[in-house]
Amino acid sequence: MRMVVTGAKEGQLARSLLERAGGDLEVFALGPPDLDLAISGDLAPLFGAHKPDVIVSAAAHTAVDKAESERDLAFAINASGAGAVARAAKALGIPVIQISTDYVFDGTGSRPMLETDPTGPMGVYGASKLAGEQQVQAATDDYAILRTAWVYAPFGANFVRTMLRLAKIKEELGVVADQWGAPNSAVDLAAAVEAVARNLLREPKNSQLRGVFHMTAAGGPVNWAEFAVAIFAESAARGGPSARVRPIATAEYPTPAKRPAWSLLDGGKLQRIHRVALPDWRDGLRRTMDRLDREGEWR
Repeated sequence: MRMVVTGAKEGQLARSLLERAGGDLEVFALGPPDLDLAISGDLAPLFGAHKPDVIVSAAAHTAVDKAESERDLAFAINASGAGAVARAAKALGIPVIQISTDYVFDGTGSRPMLETDPTGPMGVYGASKLAGEQQVQAATDDYAILRTAWVYAPFGANFVRTMLRLAKIKEELGVVADQWGAPNSAVDLAAAVEAVARNLLREPKNSQLRGVFHMTAAGGPVNWAEFAVAIFAESAARGGPSARVRPIATAEYPTPAKRPAWSLLDGGKLQRIHRVALPDWRDGLRRTMDRLDREGEWR
């Protein structure tokens, strides 16, 4: 299977997919300067040169706060860019997997969110990602939109690595305790994306495999403060940095963009239809910390 993933090679999901390459799986990452979704046109020739069997549309304007002041850029990349990728996949006669987000919801739920629940983005980032979903659906019938949340990896900029970095210089950290969800290891997400891609290729006429799915780790809900406590416990067990966690309210840490208070997604549909289930978030964190330990993150 030849897979093209949009986004810089250093991106959390793109790199995780690249690390899975081997055997019958070939993965190519297309990002700047070769691919700039902010000025996307006809992308079929660019993708076609790699002769892909499937395209994973992972590139995005993910700076949630900056998006509030960069609305045009966010929509150019997350909406128009996603549509351009889907149109290219349609032209090439191959499926596209669009990576989306919990930010398409308003965060007011109290149970795991279903794919059929009403959307209601609170900010520019979520609105642009929802518009991207809509453009993909308008461009092709051969798609799977995978919504996820709270992504981290052993590399890149993410909550886990930020907590570990801050713990090296601070004894106590204030962490938001009134936002709930489930942390997702990009390594586990990459495995799920590969499985979905294989299903789409194996059954090209199976409409049940197409549509919107929630791709999330089991074991939630957890809040950010509890996640931080778990990170420091795993780190301390390996001789790494640790800090006390002081739970705070979102109001104590104001940001330009509002965050969903409830981001727990229900992964049941993905499990029932694609037979893909992500492990418990604690398992993903444990394996991430094992890797950071092996790679000398805190030595």
